[in-house]
Order: sequence, then C-alpha cells, then structure tokens
Amino acid sequence: MPKEILMTGPAADSKNTINQAFLDTVERRGDYPALKSKIDGTYQPTTYNQLADQVKNFALGLRELGLSFGDRAAMLAENSERWAVADLGILSLGAVNVPMFYTSTSAQVSYIVQDSGSKIICVSTKRQLEKVKSFFDQVTELEKVIIFDDLDDLDDPHTLTFNQVVEIGTKIEDGQQIYREVSYLVEPDNIATIIYTSGTTGNPKGSILTHDNLMSNVKSGLSILEINPDDQFLSFLPLSHVFERMAGYYIPIYRGACISYAQSPLTVRENMGEVCPTVMASVPRLYEMMHDRILKQVRSASTIRQKIFHWAVGVGRKVSALKQKGRNPGLILSQQAALADKLVFNKLKAVTGGQLRFFVSGGAPLPQPIAEFFHAAGILILEGYGLTETSPVISVNTLDSFKFGSVGKPIPGVEVVIAGDGEILTRGPHVMMGYHNKPEQTAESRDEEGWFHTGDIGHFDEEGFLRITDRKKNILVLSNGKNVAPQPIENAIKQSSYINQIMLLGDNQKTVAALVVPDFDSVKSFAQEQGISTSSLSDLLIDKSIIQLIKKEISQYTSDFSDFEQVRQFHLIDREFTAETDEMTPTLKLKRNVIMKNFADQINQIYS
Repeated sequence: MPKEILMTGPAADSKNTINQAFLDTVERRGDYPALKSKIDGTYQPTTYNQLADQVKNFALGLRELGLSFGDRAAMLAENSERWAVADLGILSLGAVNVPMFYTSTSAQVSYIVQDSGSKIICVSTKRQLEKVKSFFDQVTELEKVIIFDDLDDLDDPHTLTFNQVVEIGTKIEDGQQIYREVSYLVEPDNIATIIYTSGTTGNPKGSILTHDNLMSNVKSGLSILEINPDDQFLSFLPLSHVFERMAGYYIPIYRGACISYAQSPLTVRENMGEVCPTVMASVPRLYEMMHDRILKQVRSASTIRQKIFHWAVGVGRKVSALKQKGRNPGLILSQQAALADKLVFNKLKAVTGGQLRFFVSGGAPLPQPIAEFFHAAGILILEGYGLTETSPVISVNTLDSFKFGSVGKPIPGVEVVIAGDGEILTRGPHVMMGYHNKPEQTAESRDEEGWFHTGDIGHFDEEGFLRITDRKKNILVLSNGKNVAPQPIENAIKQSSYINQIMLLGDNQKTVAALVVPDFDSVKSFAQEQGISTSSLSDLLIDKSIIQLIKKEISQYTSDFSDFEQVRQFHLIDREFTAETDEMTPTLKLKRNVIMKNFADQINQIYS
C-alpha cells in the first residue's frame, strides 16, 4: 500500500481542448510568429493567423476526403511546420492523431496503422511513402496517403500531396464557419491521440490520451514554468514522442511563443546559433555529448588554458551552490564569476545562441554531474519526469525550486505516492484512458484506488523532491538476493572521458558485469601516448593497457557504491549502441533485452 501522498497544488481550472486553446492563441497573438522553418538558408516565420489559415484549409480538405470525428489518422514524418498543421487539422475534426517515429520500419508502421485502425496516414517524404506502399493493400481500413513533400510524379489514386489537400479545403463554401463549428464540437474528454510506446520489450502499446489529459498537463506546467509569449523554442526531438509534443509544441503554442524547427538532429548546434532559443527541450544524451565535446577541447588546449578553465568551473560551482540555496554570491565571488564568464563561459553560452534561459530535460535520467557542470557554466537544465501514459509530466524542477539529481516536485493537480516496494504511483487528470485494444494491460496498470503504476522505483527526499532510482524491470537481482539498480551506476561510470556507453549485467549472477562501449577517440589518443598501435580497433580493445585503463576508470567512478554493486568483469564493444540497430529507443534509452540478445555470446564469455 502507498506510504504517502504528495500533491503540490490544485488542478488547473476549467477543462479545455487543444482546438479551443489554439484558437484562443490565434485571437491573442494572430500577427506574431508561431513557427519558423529554414528556407533557402534563412529562417522564415509563419504567423499565428497564417498557421490558422493553413490548419483550417487542411482540416476541411481532410473532411472532404472522409476523415471525421473519432477516425484515426497516422503520422510518419520528421518535425516540420506541416507536422503541426496536420496535427491541429486532425484534432479540429475530432479525429485522432496516431504519430510514429520517422525511423520506424515498414513492419513497425504496418503494426501501428493496423492496430490503431488508421484511415489516413500522413508521410513526409517519398522514402516514408515507400514504407506505406509495402503494406497498403493489406490494410483494409487505410484509404488515403498524404505526402508533405511537393511531388509532381505521383501516379497513385490513393496518394495526395499536402498542397492538394489544402487546395481542396480552400474551395469549401463557408469554410471558416464550418471549421470553427467542428472545432468547437470537440469535447475535453474526447480522444486526441494514441501514442505508441517505444517498445523496449515486445510490440508497442498505444496509450490513449484525451484533450483534457494533454491540456491539464499544459496548464499545470505553465502554472509553474515561466514561459513567455516572446520566448523562442528550437524543436528537434521527434514530435511523435509525447515529451517534445508537450514541452516543445503544445506549451509554446498555448502561450503564444514561437517554435523554430531544426533541420535535423545533426544540425542542432548550427541551428541554435541561428535561432538563439530562449527555451529548449532535449534528452540527456545531448547534454552528455556537449559536455564530452567541451572536455575534449579542454584536454587538447594549452596548460594555461586548462588551468583557466578548471578555475572558472570551480568559481561557477561555488556560485551554483549558493543559488541552489536561494542565496546570492558576495562581492568578491561575483567579481570572480564575471571574470570566469568573460574568459570561459560566455563562449560556451554562445554555442546555444547566447539567449538561453533554460533547458528542459526528460525522456531518460539526467546524470547529476552533467546538470551540476552546466549550472556552474551558467546554463540551467531543469529535469522533469513522466511517461507517455501520463501525458507526460508528473514532476519537474522549476526556476524557483530545483535540485540536481532530482526530477522536481509533482506539478499542480498531480498526486504521487510511493508504494511499499518503492514503486512510484500517480493519479489525476493526466493519466491516460488506457491502452488501445489491450483491456487486460489497462486493468493491470491501475489498482482498485485508481493509482497508475509507473513501473519506476523512487522516493521523496526531505524537501519533497522526487528522486528516481530506476525502472522496476531493470533492477538486477543477484544470485545472493541483493538488488542492484543499474542506471545510477551506469550514469556514474559514463562520467569517464574514456567511456561512451555502458550496460550493466548480473541478473541471477554472483557479481555485476558490464558491456562497455569506449569513447573511441579518447582511447585512441591514450594508446598513441602509450605507443600502442591503433591500426586495428578490435586489437586495441583487447590490449592489456586499454583493459586496465577502463578497469581503473570504472573503479574510480563507482567508489561510492556498495561492494556488491561493483563491476567485477566487463567486455569492450567495438561499436556504439544505436537506434538504427534497434538497441536504443528513439529517445536514446537502452533497449536492454535487444542488447542482451545481440551480445549473447559476449555475455556468456563474461560469465563462463
């Protein structure tokens, strides 16, 4: 049974729909930029009035094509202005958006389209279109494909371009009146979206979220996060993931802020310099890569520059410690901080565009040392926690109340309890209706008192901040009965500049072991300094000096953990775990079961 309930404030006022929220924003902010896309080398704005006009025409076009209240419309596309137009158009009809990661395979797309019963699917490019063509004739419910790219060579009666759908909508008589009428017919308790989980095990499950689920999260989030109409967002995480959809899309749209789209995940750094975002959502992997890149540059700098950098970080940590306690630095420390900014940190801030107020981190645990390092440099990362099933935010740190290593306090209207076994349970308007076509799993996800079981282990500290230990299913139970939570240990070890990725092993074994992906550049540099040949990566990774180096690094960064949590054996892997090899989710969390299957021989070798 639960041990304690923690709810930080009353729920958001009246219920609302995304349609109502969007139209209200258009009334207030019609002439202001809503979205920006890079066209011919520069970011071009689309105002809220222009966006509303596109949404209206696209929605009316969909209506003419037969999409109506309750119908499902799938989405297989990268982030873009047309993704937002399609989403808002689908929702305005009372239809249901079923988004998918653009990296999904044909088989994955086919499963979701069939399971959801989608009538229409929107795709971004010809490449995505080919995925759909491979199964189109086998799915009886699927009637139309809409492609965002402007193609002239479409020779398929079932496929239309985005512009063709918009053109159909422009020809509807009394279109504005019809659009507003159908938009306002949608109720808060109607389904808005079915979002399929990234599927770390088995087939993905579709979480059914209503307009009220999502809008309760928007309103609660905005009641504690300082988002302003003049904020600039940069969107690069997949909009098919509920974290980006909430933090990088619905929240700024509701506030009337501006969203710019990164050209791709590979151009984020370049686009930050062009857009100069004030707020940005990301997963921990981005911050880890930024941190590693900075330290590599420092290691290659002169001795005097290295000393200046470490002095500046030391000053920054003192300032950070005071700010976390709500105190301001004294005169001397303030002067030192100003000098540290001038010599070091202003250059780091310039990488983000120089205007950033804060990052929001979610989707996976943020290592505490990473958050502490960036705050020392004057860049605040506010970590939150949630799941697809909870729309997604359960808790978040705020500008006024943050603690590194925690995921903040529950947002207003959200109840959280810690069960007797340490599992985090939650209840409130943010919790999904259920899993699509899975009544048994829906029933299993809630107890008789209505508490949703998150599957995460955690606890509240003495100040009411929630701390996550690990996923319940990830806990390793050693043969002696000891429980080991791998994530905190993995995050500690990843602080090493020589280790890129790591996955702990040990379930039903005597000791903890690990699969380790080294940082290949750092390991090669070390090898060159030691006179070790780097011509063959496979030979390098079995060299005794390299193995000893990794062993020393693991030991150093796990010194604060218990004896039974120490990594006793490991195997070095000669390639990264990636989403392309299906070893990571699109939000870059390890798919542990897939990795264990792919590296079964190496694991057997470790424990033989």
